[in-house]
Amino acid sequence: MKFFRFIGSLAFVVGLFTAIFVGGLWQVYYSPMFPWWLKIAIYCLLGGILLVLLTVALEQKKGKAEEEELPTGEIKTSILLQNSAEVPGSEITKVLGLVKGHTIYAIWIGKDLSAIVRLVLGGELIEYTDMMGKARIVASNRMIAQAEELGADAIINIRFVTTSVIGSAAELLAYGTAVKLSKPKT
Repeated sequence: MKFFRFIGSLAFVVGLFTAIFVGGLWQVYYSPMFPWWLKIAIYCLLGGILLVLLTVALEQKKGKAEEEELPTGEIKTSILLQNSAEVPGSEITKVLGLVKGHTIYAIWIGKDLSAIVRLVLGGELIEYTDMMGKARIVASNRMIAQAEELGADAIINIRFVTTSVIGSAAELLAYGTAVKLSKPKT
């Protein structure tokens, strides 16, 4: 199913860009109703959009190496993660301060199309669920890395905040208080 959804999404994107950048330009070039200055303006507009798309695609390809370095699974850490203000069996000896991790994630237009169809038909929007899961892991890992730099034993009062940035892009912020703990009494 996922494969067919991907093929359908890819066909949609290819068809959309072909219609705009090939069919649209062909129609503008051969249409006598467009004056020369409007033709130039349309070519500049579509050329600018194409240039931005190519630039973003190249940046993303270059950024894939950086993204592969980011762990997309939970980090193995000795830092205790707690969403309460206290750690049972231990005493907080020092508050190191606020630690946070932040990311903004988006999905490509093909997955967005699949999600829109699913929105009409009903059911879980798995494309967005996957996106937010990855964003949560990246933000949490960045928060943990910041706490490790401070030499924290635990992060308490952990919270997550999400915000829609634009379209299918979502911002996720993970934050908490980094603390040092006393050794548990045995």
